[in-house]
Amino acid sequence: MEAAKTTETHSLVLTDRRLLELKGVLDVRAFDETEVMLETELGMLLVRGKNLQVKHLTLEQKELSLEGEVEGLIYSQKIGRKKSGESTIRRLFG
Repeated sequence: MEAAKTTETHSLVLTDRRLLELKGVLDVRAFDETEVMLETELGMLLVRGKNLQVKHLTLEQKELSLEGEVEGLIYSQKIGRKKSGESTIRRLFG
């Protein structure tokens, strides 16, 4: 039996820590000048930095571009794998 093929696609390009271009973005959960929380095809992504601004967002094409000083990228597992009694923040970054 052949394994099911996944159609999930996610990529990112970080240029000079000033421009972040992402593909496979499903939703923007929260954002401000220092953090942007995204749901991607392959899980949650937290972007941390300074003076972060959304330059381009097209959820229909699953694309996002951010400008600013990128200091960190943190991935976590996909949403929906919640263990009983576990908080959302703990699931994402615990």
